[in-house]
Amino acid sequence: MEFKHIPVMLEECMDLLNLAQRPSGVFVDGTLGGGGHTEQMLRRTTGRVIGIDRDWDALRAAGARLSPFGERFVPLHGNYANIKTLLRQAGLDGMDGMLMDLGVSSYQLDNPERGFSFHSEAPLDMRMDQTAELTAEIVLNTYPEKELARIISQYGEEKWAVRIAKFIVAARPLHTTMDLVRVIDAAVPAAERRKVSHPARRTFQAIRIEVNSELSLLEPALRDAVDCLTPGGRLVVITFHSLEDRIVKQTFQSLQNPCTCPPKAPVCICGKKPLGRAVTRRPVLPTQEECEQNLRSHSAKVRAFEKKTSEP
Repeated sequence: MEFKHIPVMLEECMDLLNLAQRPSGVFVDGTLGGGGHTEQMLRRTTGRVIGIDRDWDALRAAGARLSPFGERFVPLHGNYANIKTLLRQAGLDGMDGMLMDLGVSSYQLDNPERGFSFHSEAPLDMRMDQTAELTAEIVLNTYPEKELARIISQYGEEKWAVRIAKFIVAARPLHTTMDLVRVIDAAVPAAERRKVSHPARRTFQAIRIEVNSELSLLEPALRDAVDCLTPGGRLVVITFHSLEDRIVKQTFQSLQNPCTCPPKAPVCICGKKPLGRAVTRRPVLPTQEECEQNLRSHSAKVRAFEKKTSEP
């Protein structure tokens, strides 16, 4: 199937990257996807744009789509969490800006073979990187019941996590997405199922996050990305659920105010200096028009951080 992805909050992200201030700079799209954001970076600058993605399908599709830009576009297979290694691989020691779109691509959701959707029968895969070893099937069939409950509760914010985990273990082995949907339907009381858009949504989110280490890698990835920015460079992040947004918000706050001295200390003695400032005091939200045109943008939030230009 064709690799499609409508870029979320495109203009807002381009503005926050401050492309006009560094038109010949090096920019990175840490989550290439369908290449929509990357294409606009290329059109609005004259320098190089690095496109990183775990998904070989995305890299192939974007490579074809962005081939008119020649060597200015550099596709790299990998995880944005390894930004330092990937930049060295591209022969670079820094970047002028980076975008991280943390959402699952429309292609991954809509392609039933990938196992991300609870609407279609498919193998329990959910890997963003199909070369990775861990799959949803392995998680669901081998993790202890208590660990499954923790994952579903913590990553899915699902109040029926303990009951769902119990039902999963009792129904093993599970092999397809519909196997999991049926278990969740049996575990969640009918009255509760009627209160939500789909009773499997939170559990699928939780298992996907576990398979792809999405939350455990996020904070160190943010810190490494800021470390790689040139002075005045910006990191822009799009999140799609509260767990991601909380990590981004707290990490940016920590980078802006890393001091660990007691609040009543007369002077700072820890020696930790701010690495920059949060450009967005509050997250930027999509317009009502965009939410109507692109349903997958309704939960999006954008935050940006700018690396300091000089020592205070």
